[in-house]
Amino acid sequence: MISKRTALMSAATLCGALAIGLVMQTTAGKPQVSKSAEVAVAEASMVEVSVSPETSELQSDALLEIESISLTAATPSSSENNDPQTIRQTPETSCALTAEAVASPMAEVRLTVLSLCRPSERVTIHHNGMMFSSRLDTTGALTIQVPALSSTAVFIVEPQTGRGTVATAMVPDLDLVNRVVLQWGGNSGFELHAREFGAGYGSMGHVWRGAELAAGRGSVVQLGDASQLAPRLAEIYSVPRLGGNKSGAIDLTVEAEVTAINCGRDVSAQTLELRDGALRTRDLTLAMPDCAATGDFLVLNNLLETMKIAAN
Repeated sequence: MISKRTALMSAATLCGALAIGLVMQTTAGKPQVSKSAEVAVAEASMVEVSVSPETSELQSDALLEIESISLTAATPSSSENNDPQTIRQTPETSCALTAEAVASPMAEVRLTVLSLCRPSERVTIHHNGMMFSSRLDTTGALTIQVPALSSTAVFIVEPQTGRGTVATAMVPDLDLVNRVVLQWGGNSGFELHAREFGAGYGSMGHVWRGAELAAGRGSVVQLGDASQLAPRLAEIYSVPRLGGNKSGAIDLTVEAEVTAINCGRDVSAQTLELRDGALRTRDLTLAMPDCAATGDFLVLNNLLETMKIAAN
């Protein structure tokens, strides 16, 4: 007879065999997925799949019909891109406006402005209340002589575009000259005239911008580009405080020509007087005659004080 223990062991063995067979039948139709296959699936996360509208309405257990597959490249992370970046210089960084101021005799300053990327550009120069507009040449440079109005002469150069710049020069001989500035905007037709030691118009001692350099003890220079649209212009009369072997008075007048541009209009100007180291300013507005007076001159005799010059 078969013992009870033997019968139980036989039954357990038979059940185990049946269970193994059932598991093998269930998994026989399914492919094994290896670790390498899992990596491939992860890398395929950037695959774009297009599905036809009909298949999008199928049941969840239906087969997915794929019409097209297009691969897209993933954007590399910043840590993977080790190539150096090229920094491109802009005109503002590579063509900065520079200026240099150097003191010259007769209390003047040689001002040099440079900006290679601004050929022929308009610049406005400010100095101690005086203002005039000029233009860089075709190479982007400008050099001018500017009569100083301060012993510490500060010049602000304002370009038409971009940032400006500043230049400074020490002027040790400023107290040796007297100086008068007449400045205005636009084509207003103003002129500054000096008649030294009783000189008449058109004679030696009549000093203005159209006179000879040796016409008198002092001199008149005009700063600014009159050919510009709405220019800023300035005329400066400078004379040594010690008049050599001559002494006496210098009469100063402001004149304005009636032109087709300013006739029948109000024109404005400003004067700056440097006397004994002190600077004074005065504004003026002038009503020009109508255009029938074109070609005439208005003379303002009492606008500027008469200068007194002593002999050495």
